[in-house]
Amino acid sequence: MPQTNVKYSIVVPLYNEEAVVDELYYRLTKVMTETGGSYELVLVDDGSADGTLAKLRDIAKKDEKVVLVELRKNFGQTPALAAGFDNTCGDVIISMDGDLQHLPEEIPNFIGKINAGYDVVSGWREKRVDNLVMRKIPSRIANWIASKVSGVNIHDFGTTFKAYRRQIIQDVKLYGEMHRFIPALVSSSGAKIVEIPIKNIERPAGTSNYGISRTFRVAFDLITLRFILGYITKPLHFFGKGAFYCVIVSSLIFAYVLFDKFYYGVPIKVSHAPLASVGIMLLLIGMIFVSTGLLGEMISRVYFEATSRKIYAVRNIYNKKTDNKE
Repeated sequence: MPQTNVKYSIVVPLYNEEAVVDELYYRLTKVMTETGGSYELVLVDDGSADGTLAKLRDIAKKDEKVVLVELRKNFGQTPALAAGFDNTCGDVIISMDGDLQHLPEEIPNFIGKINAGYDVVSGWREKRVDNLVMRKIPSRIANWIASKVSGVNIHDFGTTFKAYRRQIIQDVKLYGEMHRFIPALVSSSGAKIVEIPIKNIERPAGTSNYGISRTFRVAFDLITLRFILGYITKPLHFFGKGAFYCVIVSSLIFAYVLFDKFYYGVPIKVSHAPLASVGIMLLLIGMIFVSTGLLGEMISRVYFEATSRKIYAVRNIYNKKTDNKE
């Protein structure tokens, strides 16, 4: 189990980062020691296939400030972060990537903003080193859409490098790849959010685990984000809009067809069969939207009343101080 009376919890998910584990640990320890506050390092092995886990075990055995969470397989970044968050006990939780593209030396900047009264501090890769076509352009588009959808005026939703007050993040449930949208998810509760520039460097070792396919997953998560922020407790309102528009257009079509028939005597089957079919189809789609909305209302109530299920599975938790395993 995690330690108690910890002020800062640093959560780092790692997947096949054997080459940088030792340097990451050294730099994190050095920086956090210099802050002067109590801290813990919650390192999450997300089913690594190289020597990452073995190195992390050695570190956890010798340092009581390290909590190692070993997942049963590679679940992905969001579940790994959720596992890390669930095993922290700090008043301030700071998340970052484990590939050293996020500089541990910048952690005091995040702590400074938290101490200034902010609830969420989000990193901003102001000068990105990624590929222009494959990463920069899709990222800028996705960030712009996320900002408009959520109403949260930050430039970089995608970076993991963020700091949170515990009371802000402890009730956030993460699914899909929604970790990048935590500032948007907590904004509705009145969280004070600020963005600070961070350096973005090339990976010192290894290869990136992300590709262009992630862009499409982010696009779907943006749709989910819009639904969660505006309609999670009232899904019928979301689907009802579609039903309303379909019924209105269908009614206009039928009004035109019937007017033509009874005023001018134009046979429907001869002149307006395709148009009438479109009207019938739109009416049916409207009915489907309403039915889907009603089902969503019932599912929403079940969701909020049911017990939550974890999106990850832990094999073991290692810590020198407690020496407990789960």
